[in-house]
Amino acid sequence: MSAVPPVSIAALRGVRLTSGAVVDIALDGDEVLAVVPAGSPLPDTDGETLDLTGYLVTAAGAEPHAHLDKSQSWDAIQPPFGDLVRAIESWQAFAVTLDEDETLGRARSTALRMLASGITSIRTHVDLLHGSDPLIGVRALVRLRDELEGLMDIELVALGGPTVPNAVFDAALDAGVDLVGGAPHLADDPLADLERLIALARRRDVGLDLHTDESLAGADTLAAYARAVTGWHRPRTAGHCVRLSMMPAADLALLADEIRAADIGVIALPITNLYLQGWDAAHAVPRAIAPLGRLRAAGVRVAAGADNVRDPFNPVGRCDHLETASLLVSAGHLAPEAAMDAVTTGARDVMGLPVAGPVPGARADLVAVRADSLGDAVAFASADRVVLHRGRLVSRTTVSTETAASVALPVRTRSAAPATAS
Repeated sequence: MSAVPPVSIAALRGVRLTSGAVVDIALDGDEVLAVVPAGSPLPDTDGETLDLTGYLVTAAGAEPHAHLDKSQSWDAIQPPFGDLVRAIESWQAFAVTLDEDETLGRARSTALRMLASGITSIRTHVDLLHGSDPLIGVRALVRLRDELEGLMDIELVALGGPTVPNAVFDAALDAGVDLVGGAPHLADDPLADLERLIALARRRDVGLDLHTDESLAGADTLAAYARAVTGWHRPRTAGHCVRLSMMPAADLALLADEIRAADIGVIALPITNLYLQGWDAAHAVPRAIAPLGRLRAAGVRVAAGADNVRDPFNPVGRCDHLETASLLVSAGHLAPEAAMDAVTTGARDVMGLPVAGPVPGARADLVAVRADSLGDAVAFASADRVVLHRGRLVSRTTVSTETAASVALPVRTRSAAPATAS
């Protein structure tokens, strides 16, 4: 990756919308000003014009649930393959050796890969560590957010277990973390830890983003979470929610009503949960993805993210919202349009970000992908991409492919041997 200054963009020419229409788009600063049929006059604004013939444009990707402090640690840790418990044990053993600059380097590399794919907003959890310096990861990610200001928006969530003191949460929030997070379903007393985290967020008047019901069976914390935050004025989200994939339809419908009433956004994380869940199943291995289609139909706000990238919780990952969308289609049974919405406008919605996309009045956070259609973009995920954040060109990837030409070779035929009499 090479570094260049962001460039203000006045217009995009010849770009295709997901509807199939080919249009020109005028931008005015960080806002989409006009969308007109290709070749029509556009209002004059300041900036450069990009010819995007052959590209499809959508709202930029948004990553609603990342772990940048853990990302790309797989090679250093060399963890065993396995379930959530093994992943936690592997990470905690490594975390005692964590270095702030090394953490920053891994996190920066992952964030820039996300930016190149078209993700301009990231909400990342950061572990509150055990030991004498619990804020190593917090300091690293605050530095990263400052470094990348103007290129992408980064929001931080303090991720602390039940043994992390309230004072450490307070110190993280004082250091610049934005929201309270945790995984109460993993605590010995899940409801007590849930109540503590909610009380922390209320006392500090910040939002909540909780890992919730991250197992196929076990503690039911999501219903209690919903009842506790109904009517609250701060953003609240629930990540993972894989237990919901195992619920009978009638039970899920009742829970969905409570989630909708509480205005909790549900974030599915297909790649990590496909990896972590189901290791104990000898057959009929469950997919373990929060049932976004049914939740969406019930009026729940939904989104999806990649979660972990090449760390003990997920050994793979491409830092690409189109990878997440593809998994939602093939493993989550969403239509491509719904899958794309979950990783763009839906993700921005649950993150509390302004509406973005190729719509007049929307924030000019856009990604253009070389593709003939939305299905083409999700299926092939071309790396040819142009990324705009607040109306400025912040990343462009151009792929060059050379394929050897077929050479016509002379055909040699064997003539039949003359018949001979014996």
